[in-house]
Amino acid sequence: MENPSESPRAAETLLTEMDDALEAHQTPLFRDRSFWGLTATQFLGAFNDNLFKQLVLLLAVGGAATAAGAAGQQAARSGPDLQSLALFLFATPFLLFSSFAGFVSERLSKRTVVVACKVAEIGIVLLGMAAFAAWNFTGMAGLLAVLFLMGLHSAFFGPPKWGILPELFAERDLPQANGVILMTTFLAIIFGTALAGTLVDWFGVQRLWIASVACVIVAALGTLTSLLVRPLPAVDPGLPFRWSALLVPGEVISLLRRDRPLLLSMLASCMFWLIGGIVQPSVNSLGKVQFGLLDGPTSVMAACMGNGIAVGCAVAGKLSRQSVNFRLVKVGAWLIVGVLAALAIPGSGRFNLLGHGGTLAALILLGFSAGLFVVPIQVFLQTRPPPALKGRTIATTNLANWVAIIASAGIYFLFDVIVAALGVPRATIFALTAALMLPVAVFYRPGRDGGGGTDGT
Repeated sequence: MENPSESPRAAETLLTEMDDALEAHQTPLFRDRSFWGLTATQFLGAFNDNLFKQLVLLLAVGGAATAAGAAGQQAARSGPDLQSLALFLFATPFLLFSSFAGFVSERLSKRTVVVACKVAEIGIVLLGMAAFAAWNFTGMAGLLAVLFLMGLHSAFFGPPKWGILPELFAERDLPQANGVILMTTFLAIIFGTALAGTLVDWFGVQRLWIASVACVIVAALGTLTSLLVRPLPAVDPGLPFRWSALLVPGEVISLLRRDRPLLLSMLASCMFWLIGGIVQPSVNSLGKVQFGLLDGPTSVMAACMGNGIAVGCAVAGKLSRQSVNFRLVKVGAWLIVGVLAALAIPGSGRFNLLGHGGTLAALILLGFSAGLFVVPIQVFLQTRPPPALKGRTIATTNLANWVAIIASAGIYFLFDVIVAALGVPRATIFALTAALMLPVAVFYRPGRDGGGGTDGT
């Protein structure tokens, strides 16, 4: 019998047969222990990621101070905005290691890699607790170092997390599975983001190490839930290591050259994360600088957007039923442009035209629109590549998305400079972001195959 690791065609045939078996014999999605185990694992991991990242971003809005006590905390509030640096450090591991993570996720069982990543997360959040405890000595430097490690963990977690879905579930269940997992992911973003501001207000910088004990508990729970995912064989256990595994594999480059719909969907996914990477610090800046809110209420603003994304993902998964509904992508794109533009309209006093309450509603709608936009693209990127290249293609998408997020840090910094130089309200950044998204709404016309043409269902 031919060894699949020695023949990509044989590996693809084997995986196709496995998918046919799933179609015929699979447990219904919502009664599948692996589905709920993976969903819970992703929820807990996203909660920890966003709780820690938002804590760092809130501290970074005012810069870094190493002096102790209230004076040191006050100095932290009056320093430069280091959010761009924090986002850059979180995103850099995806640029450096995503391709290698894709190689690992095909060489080893994706379930094995998922469990290993969760074990590593426990160690990383313990370091985070130590960084908060050592704030008087390390200031922002220690937290930024741990934030880099959180990004590294997530870079290796991404390819097996998404690549395992077509191996666990039949293709007809992928839209709903993605909708639920993305929905719970953004619920985790809501809770993690909102809790971060509350913890800063309650504990202050000096005692945040106490609050970070919760992160250790969450990481341990995530490790336990990852064990519920059923064991799977490696897709290509004999895949040889080549130096190209550290970059974009040649097979994936060839695939993207041949498959224009796949390439365009990957670029559309990049735009989703580019816009998101700009909007998150923009919301923090809007709340704290323009509206004059404390950390807690500012985090609630960011959580409203996450709440909207969760609902949008659930609705998109439901509307997609058993196929990819690209009409939702177009609707979502235009709504994103419209809401961003509305957020930028000047108002009276320190608020924009929508006011505080209207801004909260707009951020929910913005998130909802983003959910409609991203779910069909996510499902298409999982199902379009051939089985033997799924892991590496998803890793390449991960890499491209984080190149976009790294770029978003630079673009936010540029927008920040422009707004400061012109002396206009912070909300103006949303108008500049809407201008970036407008070409996607106008020119990206996904059809039934995900590429150009008329809108498909």
